[in-house]
Amino acid sequence: MNLKLRNPLAFFDLETTGTNITTDRIVEIAIVKVLPNGEKITKEMRINPTIPIPYESSLIHGIYDEDVKDKPTFKQIAKDLANFLEGADLAGFNILKFDLPMLAEEFLRAGVAFDPSARKIVDVQRIFHLMEPRTLSAAYKFYCQKELVNAHSALADTLATFEVLDAQVEYYKDVALLDKDGKPYYPVQNDVQALHNLTASNIVDFAGRIVLDEKGVAVFNFGKYKGVPVLEALKKEPSYYDWMMNGDFPLNTKQKLTQIRLSQFNQK
Repeated sequence: MNLKLRNPLAFFDLETTGTNITTDRIVEIAIVKVLPNGEKITKEMRINPTIPIPYESSLIHGIYDEDVKDKPTFKQIAKDLANFLEGADLAGFNILKFDLPMLAEEFLRAGVAFDPSARKIVDVQRIFHLMEPRTLSAAYKFYCQKELVNAHSALADTLATFEVLDAQVEYYKDVALLDKDGKPYYPVQNDVQALHNLTASNIVDFAGRIVLDEKGVAVFNFGKYKGVPVLEALKKEPSYYDWMMNGDFPLNTKQKLTQIRLSQFNQK
Protein backbone atom coordinates (compact mmCIF):
# COMPACT_ATOMS: atom_id res chain seq x y z
CA MET A 1 0.00 0.00 0.00
CA ASN A 2 1.33 3.43 -0.96
CA LEU A 3 -0.93 5.44 1.34
CA LYS A 4 0.65 6.54 4.60
CA LEU A 5 -2.04 6.61 7.27
CA ARG A 6 -2.09 7.73 10.89
CA ASN A 7 -5.80 7.00 11.32
CA PRO A 8 -8.10 4.54 9.59
CA LEU A 9 -9.35 5.95 6.29
CA ALA A 10 -12.93 4.99 5.44
CA PHE A 11 -13.74 5.05 1.72
CA PHE A 12 -17.49 5.09 1.14
CA ASP A 13 -20.06 5.37 -1.59
CA LEU A 14 -23.84 5.76 -1.51
CA GLU A 15 -26.68 4.73 -3.77
CA THR A 16 -29.79 6.81 -3.19
CA THR A 17 -33.36 7.45 -4.26
CA GLY A 18 -32.21 10.66 -5.97
CA THR A 19 -29.93 13.66 -5.70
CA ASN A 20 -31.88 15.97 -3.40
CA ILE A 21 -30.05 16.01 -0.06
CA THR A 22 -33.09 16.97 1.96
CA THR A 23 -35.80 14.78 0.46
CA ASP A 24 -33.98 11.74 -0.93
CA ARG A 25 -32.70 8.79 1.07
CA ILE A 26 -29.89 6.22 1.05
CA VAL A 27 -30.69 2.77 -0.34
CA GLU A 28 -27.18 1.29 -0.18
CA ILE A 29 -23.90 2.13 1.49
CA ALA A 30 -20.52 0.50 0.96
CA ILE A 31 -17.50 1.24 3.14
CA VAL A 32 -13.93 0.05 2.89
CA LYS A 33 -12.09 1.03 6.06
CA VAL A 34 -8.34 0.93 5.47
CA LEU A 35 -6.23 0.62 8.61
CA PRO A 36 -2.73 2.13 8.96
CA ASN A 37 -1.22 -1.36 8.60
CA GLY A 38 -2.98 -1.84 5.24
CA GLU A 39 -5.73 -4.13 6.47
CA LYS A 40 -9.12 -3.52 4.82
CA ILE A 41 -12.44 -3.99 6.59
CA THR A 42 -15.46 -3.96 4.30
CA LYS A 43 -19.07 -3.20 5.18
CA GLU A 44 -21.87 -3.19 2.64
CA MET A 45 -25.57 -2.94 3.32
CA ARG A 46 -28.84 -2.12 1.64
CA ILE A 47 -31.25 0.15 3.44
CA ASN A 48 -35.00 0.62 3.33
CA PRO A 49 -35.34 4.31 2.40
CA THR A 50 -38.96 4.41 3.68
CA ILE A 51 -39.93 6.20 0.45
CA PRO A 52 -40.43 4.82 -3.09
CA ILE A 53 -37.34 4.57 -5.27
CA PRO A 54 -37.99 6.43 -8.55
CA TYR A 55 -37.74 4.19 -11.59
CA GLU A 56 -35.10 6.40 -13.21
CA SER A 57 -32.90 6.03 -10.11
CA SER A 58 -33.35 2.26 -10.10
CA LEU A 59 -32.20 2.16 -13.71
CA ILE A 60 -28.92 3.73 -12.60
CA HIS A 61 -28.05 1.62 -9.57
CA GLY A 62 -30.19 -1.47 -10.14
CA ILE A 63 -31.94 -1.34 -6.76
CA TYR A 64 -35.73 -1.51 -6.74
CA ASP A 65 -38.36 -1.16 -4.01
CA GLU A 66 -38.70 -4.94 -3.85
CA ASP A 67 -34.98 -5.30 -3.10
CA VAL A 68 -35.08 -3.18 0.05
CA LYS A 69 -38.61 -3.60 1.44
CA ASP A 70 -37.36 -6.00 4.15
CA LYS A 71 -34.07 -4.23 4.84
CA PRO A 72 -33.45 -2.10 7.98
CA THR A 73 -34.01 1.63 7.86
CA PHE A 74 -31.12 4.03 8.28
CA LYS A 75 -32.32 4.91 11.75
CA GLN A 76 -32.07 1.24 12.72
CA ILE A 77 -28.45 0.89 11.59
CA ALA A 78 -27.25 4.45 12.35
CA LYS A 79 -25.58 3.72 15.72
CA ASP A 80 -23.71 0.66 14.43
CA LEU A 81 -22.62 2.61 11.37
CA ALA A 82 -21.40 5.54 13.48
CA ASN A 83 -19.43 3.12 15.67
CA PHE A 84 -17.85 1.54 12.59
CA LEU A 85 -16.75 4.98 11.37
CA GLU A 86 -15.57 6.14 14.80
CA GLY A 87 -12.01 7.49 14.66
CA ALA A 88 -11.76 7.15 10.89
CA ASP A 89 -11.05 9.86 8.38
CA LEU A 90 -13.28 9.85 5.29
CA ALA A 91 -12.59 9.45 1.59
CA GLY A 92 -14.58 8.95 -1.59
CA PHE A 93 -15.26 10.15 -5.12
CA ASN A 94 -17.22 13.42 -5.24
CA ILE A 95 -18.18 13.00 -1.56
CA LEU A 96 -17.98 16.72 -0.78
CA LYS A 97 -20.81 17.65 -3.13
CA PHE A 98 -23.10 14.72 -2.51
CA ASP A 99 -22.22 11.60 -0.49
CA LEU A 100 -20.99 13.36 2.63
CA PRO A 101 -23.87 15.87 2.89
CA MET A 102 -26.35 13.05 2.27
CA LEU A 103 -24.77 10.82 4.93
CA ALA A 104 -24.66 13.66 7.45
CA GLU A 105 -28.33 14.44 6.74
CA GLU A 106 -29.33 10.84 7.38
CA PHE A 107 -27.45 10.78 10.71
CA LEU A 108 -29.17 14.02 11.74
CA ARG A 109 -32.60 12.60 10.91
CA ALA A 110 -31.75 9.51 12.93
CA GLY A 111 -30.59 11.60 15.89
CA VAL A 112 -27.16 9.94 15.96
CA ALA A 113 -24.01 12.03 16.49
CA PHE A 114 -21.76 12.19 13.41
CA ASP A 115 -19.52 15.20 12.90
CA PRO A 116 -17.62 15.15 9.58
CA SER A 117 -15.90 18.45 10.45
CA ALA A 118 -13.92 16.66 13.15
CA ARG A 119 -12.31 14.37 10.56
CA LYS A 120 -9.93 14.72 7.66
CA ILE A 121 -11.72 14.37 4.34
CA VAL A 122 -10.23 13.34 0.98
CA ASP A 123 -12.26 13.79 -2.20
CA VAL A 124 -10.57 11.68 -4.88
CA GLN A 125 -12.50 13.41 -7.66
CA ARG A 126 -10.90 16.75 -6.86
CA ILE A 127 -7.44 15.23 -7.20
CA PHE A 128 -8.50 13.64 -10.49
CA HIS A 129 -9.86 16.90 -11.90
CA LEU A 130 -6.83 18.84 -10.71
CA MET A 131 -4.31 16.48 -12.26
CA GLU A 132 -6.36 15.38 -15.31
CA PRO A 133 -8.51 18.37 -16.33
CA ARG A 134 -11.83 17.51 -18.03
CA THR A 135 -11.37 19.99 -20.84
CA LEU A 136 -11.71 19.91 -24.61
CA SER A 137 -7.92 19.93 -24.82
CA ALA A 138 -7.75 16.86 -22.58
CA ALA A 139 -10.46 15.07 -24.59
CA TYR A 140 -8.70 15.96 -27.84
CA LYS A 141 -5.45 14.50 -26.57
CA PHE A 142 -7.16 11.35 -25.24
CA TYR A 143 -9.33 10.52 -28.25
CA CYS A 144 -7.27 12.01 -31.08
CA GLN A 145 -3.74 11.74 -29.62
CA LYS A 146 -3.04 15.32 -30.67
CA GLU A 147 -2.35 18.58 -28.87
CA LEU A 148 -5.00 21.25 -29.33
CA VAL A 149 -3.31 24.30 -30.83
CA ASN A 150 -5.01 27.68 -30.32
CA ALA A 151 -7.29 26.35 -27.59
CA HIS A 152 -10.18 28.74 -26.84
CA SER A 153 -10.12 30.00 -30.38
CA ALA A 154 -13.70 29.41 -31.51
CA LEU A 155 -12.75 27.78 -34.81
CA ALA A 156 -10.00 25.61 -33.30
CA ASP A 157 -12.32 24.44 -30.52
CA THR A 158 -15.12 23.72 -32.99
CA LEU A 159 -12.91 21.66 -35.28
CA ALA A 160 -11.47 19.80 -32.31
CA THR A 161 -14.97 19.00 -31.04
CA PHE A 162 -15.85 17.50 -34.42
CA GLU A 163 -12.71 15.37 -34.32
CA VAL A 164 -13.45 14.22 -30.76
CA LEU A 165 -16.99 13.09 -31.64
CA ASP A 166 -15.73 11.48 -34.82
CA ALA A 167 -13.22 9.52 -32.73
CA GLN A 168 -15.74 8.67 -30.01
CA VAL A 169 -18.17 6.86 -32.31
CA GLU A 170 -15.31 4.63 -33.42
CA TYR A 171 -13.73 4.27 -29.96
CA TYR A 172 -16.98 3.16 -28.30
CA LYS A 173 -18.68 1.30 -31.16
CA ASP A 174 -18.12 -2.11 -29.53
CA VAL A 175 -18.31 -0.95 -25.90
CA ALA A 176 -21.38 -2.35 -24.14
CA LEU A 177 -23.13 -1.39 -20.92
CA LEU A 178 -25.75 -3.43 -19.05
CA ASP A 179 -29.41 -2.44 -18.84
CA LYS A 180 -31.67 -2.98 -15.81
CA ASP A 181 -32.17 -6.63 -16.81
CA GLY A 182 -28.44 -7.25 -17.10
CA LYS A 183 -28.55 -7.37 -20.88
CA PRO A 184 -25.80 -5.61 -22.86
CA TYR A 185 -26.56 -2.62 -25.01
CA TYR A 186 -24.38 -0.22 -27.00
CA PRO A 187 -25.12 3.39 -25.99
CA VAL A 188 -22.73 5.13 -28.41
CA GLN A 189 -23.96 4.51 -31.94
CA ASN A 190 -22.86 6.12 -35.16
CA ASP A 191 -26.22 7.80 -35.64
CA VAL A 192 -27.10 11.40 -34.77
CA GLN A 193 -30.59 10.53 -33.53
CA ALA A 194 -29.11 7.89 -31.21
CA LEU A 195 -26.48 10.36 -30.00
CA HIS A 196 -29.20 12.93 -29.36
CA ASN A 197 -31.19 10.38 -27.39
CA LEU A 198 -28.08 9.60 -25.37
CA THR A 199 -27.06 13.16 -24.54
CA ALA A 200 -30.03 15.50 -24.85
CA SER A 201 -33.29 13.59 -25.10
CA ASN A 202 -34.83 14.97 -21.90
CA ILE A 203 -34.12 18.65 -22.56
CA VAL A 204 -37.04 21.06 -22.74
CA ASP A 205 -35.43 24.42 -22.04
CA PHE A 206 -31.70 24.97 -22.36
CA ALA A 207 -31.31 26.10 -18.75
CA GLY A 208 -32.64 22.74 -17.57
CA ARG A 209 -35.44 24.23 -15.49
CA ILE A 210 -37.90 21.96 -17.29
CA VAL A 211 -37.07 18.41 -18.40
CA LEU A 212 -38.89 15.35 -19.69
CA ASP A 213 -39.41 12.49 -17.26
CA GLU A 214 -39.16 8.81 -18.23
CA LYS A 215 -42.70 8.98 -19.65
CA GLY A 216 -41.90 12.00 -21.81
CA VAL A 217 -43.90 14.40 -19.64
CA ALA A 218 -42.52 17.90 -19.06
CA VAL A 219 -41.73 18.33 -15.34
CA PHE A 220 -40.14 21.09 -13.32
CA ASN A 221 -36.50 20.41 -12.48
CA PHE A 222 -36.08 22.88 -9.60
CA GLY A 223 -37.80 24.37 -6.59
CA LYS A 224 -40.84 23.19 -4.68
CA TYR A 225 -42.38 21.52 -7.74
CA LYS A 226 -39.28 19.60 -8.76
CA GLY A 227 -40.36 16.38 -10.44
CA VAL A 228 -43.97 17.55 -10.73
CA PRO A 229 -45.52 17.81 -14.21
CA VAL A 230 -45.62 21.43 -15.31
CA LEU A 231 -49.33 21.41 -16.14
CA GLU A 232 -50.16 19.76 -12.84
CA ALA A 233 -48.18 22.39 -10.91
CA LEU A 234 -49.77 25.26 -12.84
CA LYS A 235 -53.23 23.83 -12.25
CA LYS A 236 -52.50 23.63 -8.53
CA GLU A 237 -50.96 27.09 -8.37
CA PRO A 238 -51.80 29.23 -11.43
CA SER A 239 -49.80 32.17 -10.06
CA TYR A 240 -46.61 30.11 -10.39
CA TYR A 241 -46.66 30.87 -14.11
CA ASP A 242 -46.72 34.64 -13.49
CA TRP A 243 -43.98 34.29 -10.87
CA MET A 244 -41.72 32.60 -13.40
CA MET A 245 -42.59 34.94 -16.25
CA ASN A 246 -41.75 37.97 -14.07
CA GLY A 247 -38.75 36.31 -12.48
CA ASP A 248 -35.08 36.13 -13.40
CA PHE A 249 -35.40 33.17 -15.76
CA PRO A 250 -33.98 32.91 -19.30
CA LEU A 251 -36.26 33.93 -22.15
CA ASN A 252 -35.99 30.41 -23.55
CA THR A 253 -37.33 28.98 -20.28
CA LYS A 254 -40.25 31.43 -20.34
CA GLN A 255 -40.91 30.58 -23.98
CA LYS A 256 -41.06 26.83 -23.30
CA LEU A 257 -43.18 27.35 -20.20
CA THR A 258 -45.67 29.37 -22.22
CA GLN A 259 -45.76 26.74 -24.98
CA ILE A 260 -46.54 24.02 -22.42
CA ARG A 261 -49.21 26.16 -20.79
CA LEU A 262 -50.84 26.97 -24.14
CA SER A 263 -50.84 23.27 -25.05
CA GLN A 264 -53.26 22.75 -22.18
CA PHE A 265 -55.77 25.12 -23.74
CA ASN A 266 -55.23 23.73 -27.22
CA GLN A 267 -56.21 20.27 -25.95
CA LYS A 268 -59.55 21.56 -24.66
